[in-house]
This record gives sequence, structure tokens and C-alpha cells, in this order.
Amino acid sequence: MQQMFDNIVSIVTHLRVQDVIDMIFVWMVVYRVLILIKKTGTIQMLSGLGVLAIAYIASIWFELFTFNWILEKFFSNLFLIVVILFQGEIRRALAQIGSNPFFSDVSAVQETHVIEEIVKAAYLMAQRGFGALIVIERDILVDYHIEFGTEMDSKVSSELLVSIFHPTSPVHDGATLIRGGKIHSAGNFLPLSKNPALDKNLGTRHRAAIGLTEESDALVIIVSEEHKSVGIVQSGHLTTNLESSDLRKSLYEACGLKFKAHDQGAFEI
Repeated sequence: MQQMFDNIVSIVTHLRVQDVIDMIFVWMVVYRVLILIKKTGTIQMLSGLGVLAIAYIASIWFELFTFNWILEKFFSNLFLIVVILFQGEIRRALAQIGSNPFFSDVSAVQETHVIEEIVKAAYLMAQRGFGALIVIERDILVDYHIEFGTEMDSKVSSELLVSIFHPTSPVHDGATLIRGGKIHSAGNFLPLSKNPALDKNLGTRHRAAIGLTEESDALVIIVSEEHKSVGIVQSGHLTTNLESSDLRKSLYEACGLKFKAHDQGAFEI
């Protein structure tokens, strides 16, 4: 016990300012990686790499020479493999480092109001059979990924969102962009996802939503006119047929707000 205490004292006494800065940087990188894994759902791929690592150790213990040779070649190129597997996540992380949070000037009260209006509009449109794409920009600018339509710079309200996506509206075919707590523009066109693993039955609206979230950290809410349902896309992952409480919870959590379950009928449709 005394030896352990002496070792700790020795480490502390020889600690340099550079060592402290070094540890802070390492902690920041590890923390950001863990947050990224949580948000993007890449834990499955990391679990797969963990299983291969265990198999590699087992191949050494049980002298499985051929299997060990294959895994050894795999892990010798691990850096390149990780870059390929997580290229989307790495691209978003680098873009986030060089961007500014547009919601930094928006208060929690304003964010709550925006979320409630978006949720209300989404289910109003679902009930009426309107199709819609609502993009909520977060930290990364989407300017380089979308083709802008009509600039609006308007306060977010459910009535305005419903009118934008009404079938007679000239901008109903595109996506509406929410930036800084306001409706920035409507009739925007999003990049289609090129992921070959996507369901062949997904329409253009869903592929566009997935495509944008593969390139940025934006959230995209989808209202399906065919199924009269509401979904959300984040980091290229699509979740469909959401109840209003589930959508609201997802938006609250994405904005870092504390979610409180609303009484049923908190808004009327």
C-alpha cells in the first residue's frame, strides 16, 4: 500500500504542465468519440471488431495457423479499414470541428417552442395526407450539400409549415430548412443517398433525407403522404411510424433539452 502511495506521489511531483494539457486533449478526443458512437449507432460495428479481436487471440491459443494468418493480415490494415467503415462519421466529426452552432443564440424556451410547432405540423400534415421534409440544421452548415429554394427567414409555426407543404404550394415538393430557430428557406433540394444497402422500396423523399444526414449532423423529419406517418432521420438512420411523443422526445434529446412527457392531447390535431 505504501509503495502504491509513493508511486502516486512520484508521478504527481514529476507531472509537467504539458502532461496535464496532453491528458486534457486525450480526454476530449475520447469523450467526443464516445458521443459520436452513441449518436450514430456504430456500436454494432465496434462489437464486430471486438469479436474479431477475441477470435484472433483464440487462434493464437489454439494454434489455428491459417485462421490466425487471415486475422493478422486484417488487423495489420486496421487503420485503413476503420477509415473506410467510419468514413461518414469521421467526415461529420471533422466538419463539426470547423463549424459554429447556429442554435447557440436560441434560448431553451425558443427551442421548445420550435420543437412543439414542428411536431404539431408534422402530425397535422400526416393526418391530411401531405408529404413533407423538414430539415433541422444543427452544428454543421448544410449549405454545401443542398440546392437552396426560396428564402423565407420566418418564425416557425405549425400553420406556416402546413401551408408550405400544401399540395397547391409552389414549394411543397422541396424540403424546408430550419436554421437558428427560424424557417430559413423552403423548396430546397437534398442530395440522394448512394448507399446500396438501402431498401429498394424507399422513395425519393426518404433517400434525400438519408443522403443529407449522411453528410451532416442535421435532423430530417419525414411525413409520408402515402402511409400518413411520420419518421425521423439522423446520421443516415431512418426511424419510421413514430408516435408524436416519440418524435418530440427525439427532438428534445437532439437539442440537449430535458424531455418531459406531455399529457395526451397537449395539442389538437
